[in-house]
This record gives sequence, structure tokens and C-alpha cells, in this order.
Amino acid sequence: MNITVFDDLEKLYKKAADTFVDLSQKSIQKNNRFVVALSGGSSPKAIFKLLATQEYAEKIEWNKLYFFWVDERWVALDDEKSNAKMTFEALFDKVPVNKDQIFPMYQDGILPEEYAVKYEQQIRNVLGDEGVFDFILLGMGDDGHTASLFPGEAILDEKEKWVAAYYLKPQEMFRITLTAPIINKAENILLVAFGESKKHALNEVLNGAYNPQLYPLQLIDKKESFHLFTDEKAKG
Repeated sequence: MNITVFDDLEKLYKKAADTFVDLSQKSIQKNNRFVVALSGGSSPKAIFKLLATQEYAEKIEWNKLYFFWVDERWVALDDEKSNAKMTFEALFDKVPVNKDQIFPMYQDGILPEEYAVKYEQQIRNVLGDEGVFDFILLGMGDDGHTASLFPGEAILDEKEKWVAAYYLKPQEMFRITLTAPIINKAENILLVAFGESKKHALNEVLNGAYNPQLYPLQLIDKKESFHLFTDEKAKG
């Protein structure tokens, strides 16, 4: 894996945006498209806002990009808790992306478990049965979770499904998420995790005993194409 420690968050966000642009250009040159899965949260939002600026947006062939999500709260697309809503406001509404190449992780009038099956089929329709995303953007919670792979949940044992939905009791809501098997297939993964509150979990994920039931991010392979962008407060 590759670890880059930043002394300034603006530099981190800029490098993340640069990485997105670079990988999009390489993927389009090779396969004439760039298929990504995005995360929610404040860090991705800052990156998305950069990508929406003219400096970055003009370097990207938006009509050749396909967007999925890593995970989502099972809330309507206009709900303030929706990762999709945030991404549309920060990025998609400001760039010429093809809207039918955007796949939100929510649909009205369907059970989350049913939509998980449908969402996996949407991924297969784009990526085929190999299911290799060109790029996945991940974050990490203070508890060491990534996507909606939370400590102690049955989802951590999933080996077959690419997408799953379940009721997360501590949050009293349904979550829908990519599973570890499909995340691990990705060509490139960028994990953004910084700040004092992440220090303990990040250290356990990187250096501690293997215990993904406690630190689910350990389920994600730290291969050569896995990049971690962090800071001194988190990395120590």
C-alpha cells in the first residue's frame, strides 16, 4: 500500500482531486470509460467541490464517467442525510455528467434488501461479471468502519454478494453498502482518513492484530494500488 501524510488538509484534498483526474484520464485512454464508487462525508464533499471547479472539471471527460456509491443511508434522495444529495449539490449539478450514468443507492417504493439485488445487477450491467471498479473512494469512521461495514455486524462475513442492505440497530436505520469482496476487486482504492479522532482505529487497522470484526477496514486488501491519504494527527 501507499501512504501519504499531509501537513495541510487543502493539500490533501488537492492531491485527491489530482489523483481522480489522473486515474480518469488513464482509464479512459485504456477502456474509454472510468467507473467509480464514491463515499459520503465531509472529506469527499471537499474533494467533489474541487472537481467541480473549472481548473479540474475541464480536465475530465464527464460523459465517459459512471458513478456508483460505496454505501448509503436508506433515506430519500432529497434527505439531508443522503450521500447522493450531497454529491449532486457539490458536483453533479455543476458538471456535464451524463445523468443516466449515475446510479444512486436508493429507490422509492422498494425494500432496501430488494434494491441491493437490483443495485448489484446495475453494477454487473456496467462492469460485467468481473465487477472491477476503476476507482473506489473510501473513508473510515472513528470506530474503524468503512462503507457500511460496521463492527460486529453480519455483513462483515459476506463472501458472495456485491451489495447488501441491513438494519443497523445502533443508528436505527437501514444501510445499503458495497461488500468487502467487490471493494477488494477495485483497480484503485483511495482511503481518506485524518484527524486525532481517527488515530487509534487507523493504527489498529494498519499495525494491530487482524480483527476485522472490531476494525472492519482490515477486510480491505492493502495492495499496491491501495492509497491512504492522512495527516500527522491520525498517523502519529
